[in-house]
Amino acid sequence: MDKIHDSMHRHGLVRSRDGQIFGGVISGLGRRFDVDPWPARVLFVAGLMLLPGSQFLIYPLLWVLMPAEADATART
Repeated sequence: MDKIHDSMHRHGLVRSRDGQIFGGVISGLGRRFDVDPWPARVLFVAGLMLLPGSQFLIYPLLWVLMPAEADATART
């Protein structure tokens, strides 16, 4: 699991502590792709509407795989 977390951290994919509502996944994705958290959330939900039920798989998977911001800074 550390290998996956390190790889995501190198690519700038970390769960954000700033602007998080639930787990910080979408605000972390928004930060990575230079999008504010609210438009990123709207885009994420809109994308999930195309694949009904996928939100029950994608969000928890990202929450587990993306390291938290504090964990990511401690590793550097």
